[in-house]
Amino acid sequence: MNPVVRDMDATVAFYRRLGMTIDAAPGALHVAARMPNGMAIEWDSAEFVHQWDSGWTGATGGSAVLGFSVPTREAVDEVYTEMTAAGYAGHQPPYDAFGAPAATRSSMIPTVIASGS
Repeated sequence: MNPVVRDMDATVAFYRRLGMTIDAAPGALHVAARMPNGMAIEWDSAEFVHQWDSGWTGATGGSAVLGFSVPTREAVDEVYTEMTAAGYAGHQPPYDAFGAPAATRSSMIPTVIASGS
């Protein structure tokens, strides 16, 4: 996954707050985080995207959801509360969605992610 972000420093700070280990210098144009299974998430700044997509116009055509697992429904609520208290915008509080099992709770943290990127 390789999202393009408007503010790399804010994006890195957001994902670090969620617990990701990201090695990035302030003002980086490209940042990557390797997961334990070898997969990587990479972020490119809007200024850098032209290095690999010369036709990029800055238009977006949808959204992506990046999920993080937490051990309990209460933990989802705690993460949402912590992130919104830190100043990230939430679309709505967490809720039980899609007939989720008892240990699962959904939240609009993807909206928080979008506002941080």
